[in-house]
Amino acid sequence: MHLQTRPTRSSSSRVGRIPIPWAAVLFVALLVAWEAGARLGLISDLFFSSPSEIFRTGVREVGGGRFWRDLGLSSVEFLIGFAAAALIAVPLGLLVGSSRRFGYLISPWLDGLNATPRIALLPLVVLWVGLGFWAAVIIVFLGAFFSIAINTSNGVRTVDRRLLNLARSFGASRGKVFLTVVAPATVPYTIAGLRIGVGRALIGVFVAEIFGGSAGIGYMIKVAGQTLQTDRVFFGVVIFILMGVALFGGIGILERRFERWRPVALRT
Repeated sequence: MHLQTRPTRSSSSRVGRIPIPWAAVLFVALLVAWEAGARLGLISDLFFSSPSEIFRTGVREVGGGRFWRDLGLSSVEFLIGFAAAALIAVPLGLLVGSSRRFGYLISPWLDGLNATPRIALLPLVVLWVGLGFWAAVIIVFLGAFFSIAINTSNGVRTVDRRLLNLARSFGASRGKVFLTVVAPATVPYTIAGLRIGVGRALIGVFVAEIFGGSAGIGYMIKVAGQTLQTDRVFFGVVIFILMGVALFGGIGILERRFERWRPVALRT
């Protein structure tokens, strides 16, 4: 028997992947078409603005102090809420997946609350902590927590039984099996939960600032929309997109770091 500890990349993982240069060409072509439509009057500036105007607005916003305060607030709300969610959800997911009795007790609550729209919980959060910073942090936490916990617990349940039997045949204790087989094999599921959690946490930042904030990128978008500043609305959306891309990139680096650590195949 041979335990393979480093994954082999199959050619199927590259099927359907669009090369980066072609993706860039498509992106530039869409921007050119958008700009041309705006300049020719085919697209109303009132409702859709134009790439050049959004860029000029972005330059003005970046040059002002208010934008950096808004960006800093939104970033801190996200980081605190998401970090707290990950630190609690990962151990809880591992415990739920590894203990059948505990899973029977907790899984229905995780599934039920995960299916609940986070915005429906906002009035309760406001009653608990009021409007402002901590309400946003809690909404971010709720947005990310359930995705991470559920994916992690599902990962534990799908661990290859042959790996477990092999480890036990060498006399590994239950704790050793958990640390060397279960936890590493759960990494892809935890990473998937983190990816989903990032998107939902960013939505949480936006929703909290829209409905109960007085600062932040979401609040900037809200004010811009109310005053028909379409270019500022699009600029705020671009900031959220860039935050998401950066965060997904960071999770991708984390995934590549841990993929060498986990056992993925058992060959006879």
